[in-house]
Amino acid sequence: MGRTWAIVEREMRRFRRSPILIVMSMVMPVVQLVVLGYAFGGNVKHLKLGVVDQDHGVPAVKVRELASAAASGAKTIDTVVYADQGRALADLRDGHVNGVLTIPPDFSRRVLARNAPRLALIEDTTVNFVSVALAATLGGLVSSYSVTDKAPARVPADPTLDVVEVYPYVPYVQYLLPGSVVMSIFMMVMIGGGIIFIDDKARGLHEGYLVTPITKLELITGFNLSGTIKAVMAGSVLMTLGSIIAGIPNPFEPFRMLRVFIVIVVASLALVSMMFLLMVRVSDPLMPRAMFGVLNTLLFFPSGAVYPQQAFPGWMQAIAKVDPFTYIVHALKSLMLKNTGFEAISFDLAYLVIFAAVAMTAATLLFKRTL
Repeated sequence: MGRTWAIVEREMRRFRRSPILIVMSMVMPVVQLVVLGYAFGGNVKHLKLGVVDQDHGVPAVKVRELASAAASGAKTIDTVVYADQGRALADLRDGHVNGVLTIPPDFSRRVLARNAPRLALIEDTTVNFVSVALAATLGGLVSSYSVTDKAPARVPADPTLDVVEVYPYVPYVQYLLPGSVVMSIFMMVMIGGGIIFIDDKARGLHEGYLVTPITKLELITGFNLSGTIKAVMAGSVLMTLGSIIAGIPNPFEPFRMLRVFIVIVVASLALVSMMFLLMVRVSDPLMPRAMFGVLNTLLFFPSGAVYPQQAFPGWMQAIAKVDPFTYIVHALKSLMLKNTGFEAISFDLAYLVIFAAVAMTAATLLFKRTL
């Protein structure tokens, strides 16, 4: 027992010398509770609704006022007024709005004549939670617009809402596919990115290249490019197999595959650069394994990969604004579920490229050519 307790004492001393690991092991369950508790099942709010008034009559103004009242009341929607329906539909396709409410030119005339007035809600159905909430909100708005009296009529006098789906029904497995691709990239980044440098330190292998004339930038670039290649391979394989399993329409269309591949390459470089920045001063080989759970929770779930961000509280939406996962997931969803072009994901690509450049620059400045 004396020799056994000697081993126990040694391990407890090692554990005590890693206060960060102690804190992370205790804080991690709390982080998961808070993040996962708010990441699922919340009520979506602040959905962007484009309003196109082609009528401009008094009944049409009343519809717009009801929409504004819903925006200022329950805050489920935020209205954006468009003069051109083509511009509104383009923003809907690019993901800038969640739906478009169209008031047709004959709406006021039909309301006054009590001749079946109709409104049209054109919505993005790639996010089922959002489309259902938007249809329910607009359905309640139209129901509150009543012009009928108690006498029955052969032709409906109250306005009705026609829901137009821009895209076919998207099963939840297809909705999860972009997030799964991001997770495969992230797992390969954890294995083949900054952790390799930590393992080299633990084994003493880094002494070999520290005595060579290689510069810090060349060293970090080499690690990042090798990690990027591995992550691109993992992401491409899962994207191909996942598209077949999830039933993505026309998954092997050449231009779509090219656009998705470019996003995977940029995303892999951004995540590898981030990981190397986090690991550049770490020497404890246990630290990366402890960080994986924290990073997975703080980056994956707030990105909107499993539930729309409109249901998150303000502090989680603030995390999502700077989270690179958010922009990778949005870009992949736009390409894989909507088959959009580069114009819809230009901001996502720009953010990821800038993020990778900043992370690599910071990692180069923090790197020390010392044992």
